[in-house]
Amino acid sequence: EAQLVQSGGGLVQAGGSLRLSCVVSGFSVDGECMGWFRQAPGKEREGITAICASDGSTYYADSVKGRFTISRDNAKNTVTLQMNSLKPEDTAVYYCAADQNPTSPHSTNYKYWGQGTQVTVSS
Repeated sequence: EAQLVQSGGGLVQAGGSLRLSCVVSGFSVDGECMGWFRQAPGKEREGITAICASDGSTYYADSVKGRFTISRDNAKNTVTLQMNSLKPEDTAVYYCAADQNPTSPHSTNYKYWGQGTQVTVSS
């Protein structure tokens, strides 16, 4: 059974850093497109970054480009999101997700989802 278990997140001041991890079981992360999404109160879920299996290429939304980094550890079957220079507008529930062939890296039609973790950035 496929399972994505997230850890990390919490409360941080603006300008600070946080790291989110997503431990995967049931399939290999290097065989899937792995994405991170977030959903702020009253807003739709948005894709912010992804790393896809075929060539390890990465996608970043403009809102996080240069501040967030997605990485994949095949040996640990884990995907990590390093978030630096955090801003109050980054406050949201963050989700990792996996799909072998999503419509696009930032689409929300991924098959498997983590449980979500809260990230709160204070000003």
